Amino acid sequence: MTRVKRGTTATKKRKKVLKQTKGFKWGRKSKERAAKEALLHSLSRKFKGRKEKKRTVRATWQVQINAAVREHGTTYSKFMSAMKKNNIEIDRKILADLAEHEPEIFAKIVEAAKK
Repeated sequence: MTRVKRGTTATKKRKKVLKQTKGFKWGRKSKERAAKEALLHSLSRKFKGRKEKKRTVRATWQVQINAAVREHGTTYSKFMSAMKKNNIEIDRKILADLAEHEPEIFAKIVEAAKK
């Protein structure tokens, strides 16, 4: 059997791990053992983080809508129930954007929901 030198293979494997840990703090971005361990933890948690991000963004939209709706004399929950009763189907992302950038249009939506 012929001899196989693993220098290039092992180097590629180590560089791959270090490339994935780019941007990590302290020695976890440059030291092989620490990088490998940090990568194991981060890979197991990244799915969970993506789901949590969606929750926090939706909560932010709700806060923005609530703040804008209170200026018109109602609350978030009453406003959303009025929207459903009047069959106004605008999602929270759009409502939050309108409340921030187009207050006149948002005011018209609130008045339509109140009727």
